[in-house]
Amino acid sequence: MSGKNILFLCLLLFIPISLAAHFLEWGELTVFVTAGLAILPLAAWMGEATEEIAVVVGPNLGGLLNATFGNATELIIALVALNAGFVNVVKASITGSIISNLLLVMGFSMLLGGLRHKEQTFQPIVARVNASSMNLAVIAMLLPTAMNYTAKGIGEPVLQHLSLAVAVVLILVYGLTLLFSMKTHAYLYDVGVAETEEAENHSQPNLLLWSGVLLVCTLLVALESELLVDSLEVATSQLGLTALFTGVILVPIVGNAAEHATAVTVAMKDKMDLSVSVAVGSSMQIALFVAPVLVIAGWILGKPMDLDFQPFELVAVVVSVLIANSISSDGKSNWLEGTLLLAAYTVLGFAFYFHPPINGIG
Repeated sequence: MSGKNILFLCLLLFIPISLAAHFLEWGELTVFVTAGLAILPLAAWMGEATEEIAVVVGPNLGGLLNATFGNATELIIALVALNAGFVNVVKASITGSIISNLLLVMGFSMLLGGLRHKEQTFQPIVARVNASSMNLAVIAMLLPTAMNYTAKGIGEPVLQHLSLAVAVVLILVYGLTLLFSMKTHAYLYDVGVAETEEAENHSQPNLLLWSGVLLVCTLLVALESELLVDSLEVATSQLGLTALFTGVILVPIVGNAAEHATAVTVAMKDKMDLSVSVAVGSSMQIALFVAPVLVIAGWILGKPMDLDFQPFELVAVVVSVLIANSISSDGKSNWLEGTLLLAAYTVLGFAFYFHPPINGIG
């Protein structure tokens, strides 16, 4: 058993600990920390279960399954927070997930992969397609905010209607990117061949078993997310953190932990195509699928959710997309480029840490 699996097994102990902390009233901070730690192994096993099921059901359905459950943890946490009325924290977690995948995950992957293999390569055409998709996401996030700041006296219903229309367009674009990557231009995305070959050397995964694992982990993530969100406000104030910093930095790290580990591990094995696909693909899924789904969910739940983000958050997203696109455009990476991405993430982290609460985000 690998060290990573042993660590995740140990972290499972935080599931009963977090429940005990909640029911025995050990304090909101204890509940917040233990629930966050409990989500880490659950997210990892959700990802592993999805991959094992994908081996059985085939590449097309498997690809769709991976695309659907790729950011399930972040989506569940965001839905729970949205239902609890923490709309601004949900928006912060969306921007934070995009930033952390583009800068933190890809940065660590390029740094550690570059230290071991000096220079690594990946498909530049895929990088350009991903860059175009992320540019569209940035435009979609900018427009409602720009309308709010340029059209004086605009009502919240107008912003919500605009956001719903934009959300539908983004989901359609996301569907087309799946069609492009899994059907019409699948040959450009053959980054999992080695993993498939490894899987074929083992016995066929038990579909019923892994489906059960996926279901149980999803339910437990929902439960732990409820504990995490319920203790969020008090815990962050006790830690001296704003909810803005928590939403942008802490929540995405918890939700993306499994993907972080996967991207870095495959980069160190000189499979940079797969690593970049995980990092950038996750950002695209957040921007083109998760965010629009949350807008629609907010409308259904009666919790007003739109794409009108804080300007400071948008600046951070634009900076992240620009530097990530610039570094990945040539289809090559090295340890210095990874360091630059991590430096950009660190600077943004400091900025969000020292930024005072804004418009109720705090």
